[in-house]
Amino acid sequence: MKIKKLVIPVMLLALCSCSDMRGLPESSESQPVTTYSQDLGQLYIDIPEGYAPLNYQTQIGQWFPYMYYSDYMYGKNADEFRNSVREMFSAAKSNDVNTVYLHVHPCGDAYYNSEIFPSGVSLDGDYDPLEIMLEEAHSLELSAHAWLNPLRLQTEEQMENIPDSFITKQWTKEPEKNLVKSINGRWYLNPAYEETSELLSQCVNELLENYDLDGIHIDDYFYPTTDPEFDREAFEASGSSDLTEWRMENCTRFVKAIYDAVKSHDKRILFGISPQGNINANYTSQYADVKLWGGNKGYCDYIVPQIYFGFENSACPFDKTLAEWEILRGDSGVELIIGLAPYKLGKEDKWAGEFGEQEWIDNPDIISRQIELVNNSSAEGYALYY
Repeated sequence: MKIKKLVIPVMLLALCSCSDMRGLPESSESQPVTTYSQDLGQLYIDIPEGYAPLNYQTQIGQWFPYMYYSDYMYGKNADEFRNSVREMFSAAKSNDVNTVYLHVHPCGDAYYNSEIFPSGVSLDGDYDPLEIMLEEAHSLELSAHAWLNPLRLQTEEQMENIPDSFITKQWTKEPEKNLVKSINGRWYLNPAYEETSELLSQCVNELLENYDLDGIHIDDYFYPTTDPEFDREAFEASGSSDLTEWRMENCTRFVKAIYDAVKSHDKRILFGISPQGNINANYTSQYADVKLWGGNKGYCDYIVPQIYFGFENSACPFDKTLAEWEILRGDSGVELIIGLAPYKLGKEDKWAGEFGEQEWIDNPDIISRQIELVNNSSAEGYALYY
């Protein structure tokens, strides 16, 4: 990252109000380095050159998942894709959204120009969708975060059609190394190995070196199974006696690798994690150590638990779950953004228990009530999944 030095005479600086400095990053970690020369009476401010990431003190986010790319990307030319993106982002902004999570690496693929991963199946046009999405987002002053699924790869059928030049395809042909595993017809990276952390770091580096991104964002695709056979060889070789703790350490290793890759590029760029809303389920099913990541600095800048539950959910009522995440985050300095589920509106919630099953049908104001509760909590914002 290139640095330029801005020299400001002290008398001139004294004339500047705080509002004149509003364009500088707000977090102390992201502030430019300042030095003062008493002999010369000048203040030196080291400011990174190039694109200045756009992020907001109160984050209101929205996910744009790859599942809908078949509607507005597949079979479309660049202009048609751009028009659809502009329409969606404008609608998001009208709903007070200021941050968009763009699904660019959902299944070991790339919805951007990549030398590491093959193009996603919905990208059949001769254009760069991420470049277009960034142009449209930034034209509306929307912060744009690249959304990655860290471990999920292609289906077995899709992998067969990928050229052998790609590293993940090569790993499928070397089963003795166990770097990738197939579960229910889909391949996954094995987080037990350092090679996985290195590949994810390369993914982040490629994105940040080539695109003006404001953040990197991962969601809850951690361990795909609790089956001990998934990584039995690596566990036995590790010498560890506790499979759960060992798997959590594996996930933490690649999370830390992504964080470090982001910060090595530009400390002003944010890294966020969106885990399951049920805190306990993160440990029992995916081995995601959210208490460590959300309760301590150095693993992520913000955490977005997917609290996709109603107020009457028998296992995880919204207000109680929100309070649990507030306690988990504590005073760590990690920003707490609450994931909400407007996609559930008008639908039966079969897993919510007897009293919560009809809640999303009977209460069309449930999201607005949840937003009000979030705004009155210690959380720094919320994010919407439609």
